[in-house]
Amino acid sequence: MRFWRFWFQTFVISSQYNPPRFVELLMLMLAIAMLAIATVIPDRPFLVLGLSLVVGASISILVREAIAPSPQTRITQITAVLLLIISIYGFADIIKTL
Repeated sequence: MRFWRFWFQTFVISSQYNPPRFVELLMLMLAIAMLAIATVIPDRPFLVLGLSLVVGASISILVREAIAPSPQTRITQITAVLLLIISIYGFADIIKTL
């Protein structure tokens, strides 16, 4: 029980300390889950939802870094742009198969 309480308190504190980063992390975790489900169950809605979550999180990261740069701004921006390019490529592939 102590183990779960520790993780829950860490979860609450991290969400209060930096809410935008927490929301981005939550969106990326949900995107990973949706994309994992899409690999097991080849169904388009899971893939589209996962890719749209990645696009939203990437744009949110880029906007946050433009407003308030962090110490590792360059790496964060490169990663966000890379995720954005990959997800746009995924959307283009989905549209091509329609």
